[in-house]
Amino acid sequence: MFEKFLKRTNWTDIVISLLFVILGILLIMKPSEMISVISILLGAILFIIGFLKLVDYFTSKDKEDYLLTFALVSVVLGVIVLFCSDVITGIFRVLLGIWIIASGIKNFQTSLVWKDTKSGLWTVTVLCSLLMIVAGIVILVSTTLAFRIVGIVILIYAILDIITRVIFIKKVQDYLDK
Repeated sequence: MFEKFLKRTNWTDIVISLLFVILGILLIMKPSEMISVISILLGAILFIIGFLKLVDYFTSKDKEDYLLTFALVSVVLGVIVLFCSDVITGIFRVLLGIWIIASGIKNFQTSLVWKDTKSGLWTVTVLCSLLMIVAGIVILVSTTLAFRIVGIVILIYAILDIITRVIFIKKVQDYLDK
């Protein structure tokens, strides 16, 4: 019985990963359109959650302030995401670019320490860190490239997850026998 549960759970995870594969492919092929769709869906979901929490607040006997606060924040965020998706996309791109540049600079500093310790790998890390810095700058400049990169990462993750789940399903009996 436990074996069937594990297999069923893994098949559900495989279906979710297949949806991520589709999302990754769409982000790679049509990043601008997908970001608009994601922004609209996210804004609508936030707005609906906020609206439902408002209804819950006004129809419940116990008036809990956190519920009202959560509802209002959710409605406001939903409206902002719906009508200002370009701004949010820009903020995300800038934050991602800055994060990648900062990581590249940190790795560059680390590689200089490795140079002092006579490690032969310091040249490889210098090159990788410089590539990271360049990638961060490119992401700051190009919105579509940033989301294509996110699509590639999602696609790789989903494929690796599917492979892992399939292997686990095939080997679940071995795991249970141990």
